[in-house]
Formats: sequence, structure tokens, C-alpha cells
Amino acid sequence: MKKTLHVLAFTLFAASTLLTGNAVAQSKEVVIAYQDMVVPWRYAQDAQTLEQKTGYKVTFRKLASGADVIRALASGSVQIGEAGSAPIASGLSQGLDIELFWILDNINDAEALVVRNGSGVKTLADLKDKRIAVPFVSTSHFHTLLALEHAKVDPRNVKILNMRPPEIAAAWERGDIDGTFIWDPVLAKVKKNGQVLITSGEIAKQTGKATFDGIVVSKAFARQNDAFLTELVKTLAATDDNYRRNKAAWTADSPQVKAVAKWSGAEAADVPASLSLYEFPTLEQQASVQWLGGGAAKSLAATAAFLKTQGSVQTVLPDYSTGVNATWVRKAAAR
Repeated sequence: MKKTLHVLAFTLFAASTLLTGNAVAQSKEVVIAYQDMVVPWRYAQDAQTLEQKTGYKVTFRKLASGADVIRALASGSVQIGEAGSAPIASGLSQGLDIELFWILDNINDAEALVVRNGSGVKTLADLKDKRIAVPFVSTSHFHTLLALEHAKVDPRNVKILNMRPPEIAAAWERGDIDGTFIWDPVLAKVKKNGQVLITSGEIAKQTGKATFDGIVVSKAFARQNDAFLTELVKTLAATDDNYRRNKAAWTADSPQVKAVAKWSGAEAADVPASLSLYEFPTLEQQASVQWLGGGAAKSLAATAAFLKTQGSVQTVLPDYSTGVNATWVRKAAAR
């Protein structure tokens, strides 16, 4: 684990100088990194809505974890990316010149610790000596450690393995792991022969430390592409609103759900139930004190502080609001 985190830290340190020292010229092109999360925004990706509204050439690059997204932002190979609050906090803590500008989702019960049927695990205390797979430096990694701490279980007595979602799915099929703390589409697959031990929503209620997925942008790109980011936010808000207002129409055979399944790798039949596990903040809620208006920065600070106790980051910033920007949400709401 420490080796992986030190490699990430070195990558961020080396590459952040490149990002901060060289402004990205406005070239009407952008690379957006996304993950396999099951969210309404996938429908807009499939419909090429952003390209039509902005005239930009938009390349979507699928990456396997939030840590991978942060590394790609650090290297400059992508300009915008989706990541959980834990990798975002890690990136900001290590000096990466990025800012959070959209809350993709409040995770709630969309991430859960699932244990295999027959594993004998009924409580968190039963995880001693069990093999639990999570993507390191992710929201589920953060909540795994937080849940164990809250239950007074020493994480050193649990075999916590670093795996990306596709690797977790394969390990589960082989029977190599006893449990995983993960999100859909892998979550839906492991639930079929496993039991949910605890969810992120339950952990947030117990500890007051919620997790979320967000979209971040390199500040160099943001300085040169203000209008594009406003249109991106409007597209995100409109797609989420379409889902909120028409949930009954988002069925397994609908074009919306088929698009989400196509881009996320989920089964279309599982998508409606997966979407229902998340909360998608409205445009108005995005800028509120709960999220970009203050709450997100507090959550990032709390996450970073916890990650520091685990040796995942070396520094906790005095103020994480410098890495949160509601400008484009406000501009989108004013139009």
C-alpha cells in the first residue's frame, strides 16, 4: 500500500509543475476521464450532447480508478476527470493544481461492503484474517478504514487488498477474496452471491463523514475554457434533472438506460436499481453550503485528515476551499 501511494505522490509532484507552469491553450479539444460509475451523465456522453453544444472535439477516456484519474490529470493527458472524494483529497493534498466544480453524486448506498455467502462474516469484527479487496485511495478504501476504526477493528488484522474494479470482479468469480467494498457495476454482480455488511450511507450516518464522486478540472484548462465548462455544467444538470423527473421512464429497455449500461459496463437490467442508490444534487444544491458552497471542502479536509493517519498523504492543507470552485454552477444557474 505504501509503495503504491509513494508512487502516486511522486507522479503528482513531478507532473504538477508541468500543469501549473504551462497554460493549456484553448484548442477546442478536451479529454475527459470517466470511470464505470452508473450515473445519468452517461446518457449525455452517448448522445454527444456536449460536442453539439460547444463545438469541441471531446474524447472520453475510461480509467479504472480515481487514483488513475488523478495521475492522468497530473500528467496532463486529460484535462477533466471523474473521481471520488478520497482521490480528490489526495490529489489536492499533494499539490495538484485542480479544482472540484461539480458533485457527480452523493454516494449514499451506492458503495457497500459485501461479503461472500458462506464466508462466516456477520459483523465487522468477523473480518479478522479475511481478504477484502478495495481500490486504494478511493472513497470505498476511505470508508473501509473508517468503518473498521469505528467498530474498533484493527485494519492490520484484515487482509485489505488493492484491486481495481475489473480485478475485483475477476477475483470474486475465482473465489480469491472474501469480500469487497465497491460500487456498481461490480457491486450488483457481487450482491448476487453475497450479503451487504454495511453501506457508505450507513457509515456516513454513524461517523458524519460522507463520501461523494465529483468532477475536477485542471486550473490551467479552466482559465482558458470558461464557456466550455459552463456548458458542461448545464449538460450535467439537465441530464440529472431528466432522470429525477422521469425515473419511471428510465427502464432497462429505454435508450437512457442502454446508454448508461454501454458506457459503464453494467447490465441494463441492473441500472435502474443502481441509479436509485445515489443522490444527484440539483443545480441549486450544487452551489449550496452542503456542497460546493462549503460542505465539499469540509468533507475533503476530513477525508485528507483521515488519509494522513493511514499514511496515504503526508500533508493536510489548511483550507480545501481553494480546490473547490462553484463559478460555473452559478453561471449555469443564471442562464
